[in-house]
Amino acid sequence: MTAVLAEVTEVTSRTKPWLASYPAGVPAQIDTRVYGSLVSLLDEAFRKHAQRDAAICMGQRMRFAEIDRLSTQLGAWLQAQGLKQGDRVAIMMPNLLQYGVAIAAILRAGFVVVNVNPLYTPRELEHQLKDSGARAIVVLENFAHTLSEVIAATDVKHVVLASMGDLLNWWKGPLINFAVRHLKKMVPEFRLAVGDGRTVVRFNEALRHGDRLTLKKPELGPDDVAFLQYTGGTTGVSKGATLLHRNIVANILQVEAWFQPMLAKLPDQNVQFTNVCALPLYHIFALTACFMLGARMGHLNILVPNPRDIPGLIDTLRGHKIHIFPAVNTLFNALAAEPGFSRLDFSELVISNGGGMAVQQATAEKWLKVTGCPVVEGYGLSETSPAATINPLDQRTFNGSIGLPISSTEITIRDDDGRDVPIGERGEICIRGPQVMAGYWKRPDETANVMCADGFFKTGDIGIMDERGYVRIVDRKKDMILVSGFNVYPTEIEQVVNMYPGVLECAAVGIPDAKSGEAVKLFVVKSDPALAEEDLATYCSQQLTAYKRPKFIEFRDELPKTNVGKILRRELRTATT
Repeated sequence: MTAVLAEVTEVTSRTKPWLASYPAGVPAQIDTRVYGSLVSLLDEAFRKHAQRDAAICMGQRMRFAEIDRLSTQLGAWLQAQGLKQGDRVAIMMPNLLQYGVAIAAILRAGFVVVNVNPLYTPRELEHQLKDSGARAIVVLENFAHTLSEVIAATDVKHVVLASMGDLLNWWKGPLINFAVRHLKKMVPEFRLAVGDGRTVVRFNEALRHGDRLTLKKPELGPDDVAFLQYTGGTTGVSKGATLLHRNIVANILQVEAWFQPMLAKLPDQNVQFTNVCALPLYHIFALTACFMLGARMGHLNILVPNPRDIPGLIDTLRGHKIHIFPAVNTLFNALAAEPGFSRLDFSELVISNGGGMAVQQATAEKWLKVTGCPVVEGYGLSETSPAATINPLDQRTFNGSIGLPISSTEITIRDDDGRDVPIGERGEICIRGPQVMAGYWKRPDETANVMCADGFFKTGDIGIMDERGYVRIVDRKKDMILVSGFNVYPTEIEQVVNMYPGVLECAAVGIPDAKSGEAVKLFVVKSDPALAEEDLATYCSQQLTAYKRPKFIEFRDELPKTNVGKILRRELRTATT
């Protein structure tokens, strides 16, 4: 028996070396079968934490019991519009109390959530709504003008218009006149015509109608679709990562298992943990790490509608004891550099989890000096719900790695022929686990390009695993550009720019940027000598969301190409850096 155990241990250390490096209390496996669906997990969380505050936004608190009640009302209203189980419903708003209500409502009604960046241009929004086949959308009125330009070309028939003050008590108080005047100035003019089967209703009105209806609980299973999480596409358009109920449930339980030993060290276990939700909820990082994990563990999420307003963000956090702070490198850096940030209360901050983009050592050191809490880097993608690796939370020094594969997750490093490479050698990071997506929505060809026959997902990132199981990213196989944690695909930019008169050909690459990690640089060959940089910049601002727009534009007589005419982006990157 001793010999058998020794052999098993030796095989495990060779095939899963990370298990020996796990922090105490973190299990090798998690059981996702405890919940039949994500809705089962949320229902339990709403009952268990009913009287706890779930979120606070602009001074207004909302309990889990209120999310339970309001999402039931909104879900019932959506069902009453004739939507069928599995229909897609989009959400287009920043971090507001209405966001959590909308997510829970859509899922509990048996529909699929399609998260939409509210800053999308009409072109980007139209593609996502058409590609997903969304039948309804919950949109903040501040962004309804974008929807109004494209809705006729989509299948969207039901619009729920939210406003900033919908769920705020002060909306009914003496500040109402000032608030109305102030908020109206922030809402561009728009017109959403009703008729032809289309309904447009205010958020609070939908809640009132839903209060008189009964939510019919759908039969949901682990393999039903919960989210279409859109990410960049190699073909020039974004594609939806199809995340099943079991994918999200798995990642919630995986991250909880990783966090729990550290949170258990806090001296007062009766305190409610407070989580800073400054990352946008339409991004997979905040969706899982803030809203979903917060519901599961009963955390209070401080919702930040505009994280770019650093002084405003600091004012929002003042007076709170913060326990968990998820962020990307750019936000960590901006906050650590702001003088007023150091005066906040970090006495109970135990987890600063970085993701979305590489955390820079200089940023990590500044953050540790200001807060006393080290930044612990993790790694994931929309396709993995998102977490795949996390560093041990008790590490005090920055190690430059993306950490260890989390519970029930396997990582292998493979060469171009799909063979595993030895420990310490470079190759493509491939991930297998219960959090890996079912595939790309209605794109079997793209799915086949990234999924291996044995269930491993090919990330496109080049990495190295050391003998302890720690993974380090050293390069990127694909040409994706990572701007402040958002994926930008060169093909999309190039297809947009090539439509502009006077452009013969172009190429977009990512170059190092101190603020955003990477920035987009555009190389252009003119067919019209009169073409000016300002013209292209203005056009891009109309067609591309801000983080996708080229920060630099360079005109060239020709672009480097292979013998068959393929533009060599790598040469352009090398020449720039």
